[in-house]
Amino acid sequence: MPDNTDLKKSIQTALGNFEKQPLADAARGLLNTLDYRSNKTLKIAPNNAQQFQAQFDANGKMNQEAALLKDWQSVDLLFQLTDAEIRAAAQGALDMFASRQVDDKDIRSYLFFAVELKGAQYTRTQLAGITREINKLFPMPVMVIFRYDKVVSLSIIARRISKHDPNKDVLQKVTLIKDIRFAANRAHIEILHDLSITQLMQTHEISNFVDLQKAWEKTLDINELNKKFYKEIANWYFWAVKSVKFPKDAEKDDATRNATSVIRLITRLIFVWFIKEKGLVPEELFDERKLKEMLDFSNPKKSTYYKAILQNLFFATLNTEMGADRMFRRENTKGQDPDYLMSNFYRYKRYFKNPDEANKLFAQIPFLNGGLFECLDKEIEKGNVIRIDGFSDREDNPLQVPDKLFLQEKEEDFDLNDIYDTTNKKYKVRGLIPIFNSYKFTIEENTPIEEEIALDPELLGKVFENLLAAYNPETGTTARKQTGSFYTPREIVNYMVDEALLAYLESSLSDLTPSPSPTGRGEQTPPSALGKGDGRS
Repeated sequence: MPDNTDLKKSIQTALGNFEKQPLADAARGLLNTLDYRSNKTLKIAPNNAQQFQAQFDANGKMNQEAALLKDWQSVDLLFQLTDAEIRAAAQGALDMFASRQVDDKDIRSYLFFAVELKGAQYTRTQLAGITREINKLFPMPVMVIFRYDKVVSLSIIARRISKHDPNKDVLQKVTLIKDIRFAANRAHIEILHDLSITQLMQTHEISNFVDLQKAWEKTLDINELNKKFYKEIANWYFWAVKSVKFPKDAEKDDATRNATSVIRLITRLIFVWFIKEKGLVPEELFDERKLKEMLDFSNPKKSTYYKAILQNLFFATLNTEMGADRMFRRENTKGQDPDYLMSNFYRYKRYFKNPDEANKLFAQIPFLNGGLFECLDKEIEKGNVIRIDGFSDREDNPLQVPDKLFLQEKEEDFDLNDIYDTTNKKYKVRGLIPIFNSYKFTIEENTPIEEEIALDPELLGKVFENLLAAYNPETGTTARKQTGSFYTPREIVNYMVDEALLAYLESSLSDLTPSPSPTGRGEQTPPSALGKGDGRS
């Protein structure tokens, strides 16, 4: 069994092959890397949408518009995975693996397809729609690998037995690992790594396809992803609170002042990460290799990154209109500062190796007309200045936010037992940028029927609320009492909506005869060439 590092390198290589190999070859290569392999296949020749329909949709069950058939450049059946292949992949560790019905699921095999699309960009809804239409034609779950432009997406579907007709399946949520670049980022490699059979075996009890499906769903559970992210952020938060030093003007109590300042910092940076997903903020501002070319890190307070990059990004860029006003603060011949307390001017010019080049990076970032990035330093009356953010070039600026809080790649042990009310437990912390880089962010909110494995904007409010509770006794929750639970209001809202709709439909349609479900297993028998395990016994 390869170690984690070897497997991740193999995944990265397999993804790179999508740029230079035919889709079917690259897709099989990626699946084989994850230990999903089989010789049970069926050639579609020519491998186009018309031939796919001729072989698998003789009864015309597919909705061609929903399936985007006009966009199909090619389609290949990669292979059918049965219990024999799973046992072989597990190298004897799953001798008891056998197809059988468990609860409301009856899965005897998987089919894997690869579809090449002509367009440059597809939404989550479009990819989910294609996945559902393909799944209408087969009695087993069909997983689809898409390639379009310069990205790959994996689509995974959940199915259950219909309560009204045991011979049919109801197609449930489609989960997407979307827009994986051929030179994949760390977050996507981590997700694929966790889906490999060897990794699933280490964390789940698997003895049949239903167990395997549940292991996939658990691994790709957005709530679990949110919890994992929040746990890392919470650890980082408590590490940061003990490491930073903010101006004392706002709050005389060090703990409260640092806590509120760090929460404000996290909220601002997570918001930036979401707009970076839209390409509105350059990647160079978060790339340590590029930063070392851009910045002089000799600052004795070791707070160069927060001051030079993040404060200038927050206050003098995102909170300042684009144009000529975006410039470093001025100095006159008498050494006085004509831009004192004017936060729309860049500061810390001495930290930049080439200030003009840095200014070009900031120049194209949009202005956001909102209060999140407003600098809170202000003069409340003449000569009476309150410093909260500490956006100041003055030598007596007490602000310290160490670089390692953002840039440290390697995890280190940090004692948080007093925070979590534990004993002799080891906690790991690392820089905020590497944490963010380990997760995929999306600007589209997930829905109950289609979900991308990524952190969506609702997370911003959750993080803010949970961290706020970590220090504010008025909320009734302290850090010591936290159990790691993560409030998920979306699930409650979805449940309430579903129940309301069901009640309405039952009341309004009680006199009507229910029509057959359009998402049933279908009447077509899968090709005999696929072998046993291709349907229910």
